Amino acid sequence: MENEEDVKCCSRCGEHRPRAAFARNKSMRDGLQAYCRECAAAYHQERQVARGRNVRPRVRLPEGHKYCRTCDQIKPHSEWSRNRTASDGLATLRKACKAAEGRAGHLKRQYGITEAERDEMVASQMGLCVICLKAPAVHVDHCHNTGKVRGVLCFNCNSAIGKLGDDPDAVRRAAAYLEGNSWKPTLVAPGVYQLPS
Repeated sequence: MENEEDVKCCSRCGEHRPRAAFARNKSMRDGLQAYCRECAAAYHQERQVARGRNVRPRVRLPEGHKYCRTCDQIKPHSEWSRNRTASDGLATLRKACKAAEGRAGHLKRQYGITEAERDEMVASQMGLCVICLKAPAVHVDHCHNTGKVRGVLCFNCNSAIGKLGDDPDAVRRAAAYLEGNSWKPTLVAPGVYQLPS
């Protein structure tokens, strides 16, 4: 039997528990809270619900695991980034959930579209880049002047358009060059070139 000094009675549940089951409270005579840790947590949660606040669900976890509120799954600690300032030493979001949230945020900030809208555009293109018709469409293409989204391209075609400066005339000259009709400028004066009409 435990010594009477090593146990304390919780004033909420009435159970005798070891002193380690109570949080510290300097204002109490024995230096411990009146409620055990479990009762104190339940009491706090009840008060938050009564105030109309959003309360996180209590989830029983196996050792070395954490509950992800974003995807509503229990995953091992290896799927979280480290965060020394957090009480458990782990980040709030799981690595995969943070990456998905980051992609969605990037599309909204950069192009003003949602993932569903992007997926709808890819489906309308039958999943292929509309320029080369070979590679899968994964990169959103937009006009740098107006910000308007034009479509979804493969990496190579999207970067080629960007390297040509989004200039339709440069793309036409590139197409003519590939067809064997190169547009050779003639030197008219020092630093002044004339293009064929």
